[in-house]
Amino acid sequence: MGFTAMNLTATTVTNEYFSDTNKDYLYKAKVNIFNTSFGGILVIKKSAARAHRIVFTTELGNTIFDFSIVDEEFKINRILKELDRKILLNILEKDFKTLIHEQAIITKNYTNGNDGIAATTIYGNPHFYTYGKGQLKRIARVGGQKEKVVFLFSEISNNIAKHIQINHKNLKLQIELKAFE
Repeated sequence: MGFTAMNLTATTVTNEYFSDTNKDYLYKAKVNIFNTSFGGILVIKKSAARAHRIVFTTELGNTIFDFSIVDEEFKINRILKELDRKILLNILEKDFKTLIHEQAIITKNYTNGNDGIAATTIYGNPHFYTYGKGQLKRIARVGGQKEKVVFLFSEISNNIAKHIQINHKNLKLQIELKAFE
């Protein structure tokens, strides 16, 4: 990749994509879990300084899952019986906590001239935030020197990522979100 270490100029890394309490973030969602595919609408709402609600429904309004994250506590309000598996819930919890996590302390900075990468730890796991032109483009959760999960943000406008992909490298789980216009 050609990245070189930089001196720390900022102490925190910021993800502003789900930070506005006055907005409901609505996405057309496609979730592929193992060999099953779910489609519908994902709504992310920031209700207070450290509180989010994440609801995924079919287009007919049936709830697939409904989670609340307050401070660092993850609460399952409702989930489809087929998805109510501890291992899957742990993965979804980590994914959504990472997706909405607004500020993290930087441990190291890197650059390749165009993009900057900030190394940080979220909920005990190492993450790398990639920025280009002042916007968050990518988050990678790593383990054992390998990428485990990659969050890709594109079509960014007014602090809203209109296209988000969450790709797991070591299991069959992908989430694709496209913002409603």
